[in-house]
Amino acid sequence: MSLEKLKETVAKVFHEVDVVIGYKQGFDPLHATPCFITMPEQVDQLIWNPLCVQNLTSYLPFLKKKVGIVVKGCDSRTIIQYMQEGLIKRDNIVIVGLPCTGIISVKKVLHEIDNQPVESITFRDGSNVVVKTVKGQKILSLSDVCPDKCSTCQYPTPLIYDHLIGEPIKSDKPPESVYEDIREFEKKPLKERLEYWEKEFDRCIRCYACRNACPMCICQDSCIAETRDPHWMSQKLSITEKFMFHMIHAVHLAGRCVECGECERVCPMGIPVNKLKKKINLEMKELFGYEPGVNLEDKPPMYTFNVEERKIEEHKL
Repeated sequence: MSLEKLKETVAKVFHEVDVVIGYKQGFDPLHATPCFITMPEQVDQLIWNPLCVQNLTSYLPFLKKKVGIVVKGCDSRTIIQYMQEGLIKRDNIVIVGLPCTGIISVKKVLHEIDNQPVESITFRDGSNVVVKTVKGQKILSLSDVCPDKCSTCQYPTPLIYDHLIGEPIKSDKPPESVYEDIREFEKKPLKERLEYWEKEFDRCIRCYACRNACPMCICQDSCIAETRDPHWMSQKLSITEKFMFHMIHAVHLAGRCVECGECERVCPMGIPVNKLKKKINLEMKELFGYEPGVNLEDKPPMYTFNVEERKIEEHKL
């Protein structure tokens, strides 16, 4: 994919919208950061490489203007879900799609280089990451330092776009691999699964980074975790309160989580919180045949009501 082609397309889009959201270089060579283009000369700040990890669509419900936005395949599912829920209007966005061959996990890269400051980072042949630190140079395989979502990605090409930069890419990952980890986990005894989550949630510091980064958590101003009227939860760091928060967060995303992995990416404690959302998505797929953010014509299961569901035999419970 040509970066110049991206800049050229964004320059054209800029004249149709009030702001264009893309990526620019962050505070060090290992990080990219969101870029809000409001002036033509800012187009040259744009970058596109595996460092572009954030789901930029999170800003869309809160920007009351016409917006151009750069999206990867997994991010595009959020836009579809937003439209299904009436959170954004299609006429108010111009989508620049980028077929994606994989991004990096900053945490995994830092682990591989012993958390040394990065002097430079380059990408070779779309499969290797060359990281230079004060201790020298290290070549990493992109497949070894990508987030888990990339290893099972079904939608490397955006599902919705106005402009596509580069040729579409088809997934080479088997569909059954997406929830393979969930099915394996569920084979464990109930007690062992409970102990696993107690151990993971015990490390939670209730910072709410997972909630704040989640594109589908759009009611943060009245979040159940912090509201005092009614007062559902305390701010205690007990395992009970931690469980309560994470269960509520997961259930509120039933039939809505697009598996962008932002919750897990931003967790400072490395808790695999995305596993909970994937478990519920698996149930949604098996019970209702529904996958969030994939087909604009579908209606989210939680937005419908049937006296009897075809795969739920309530009368037998």
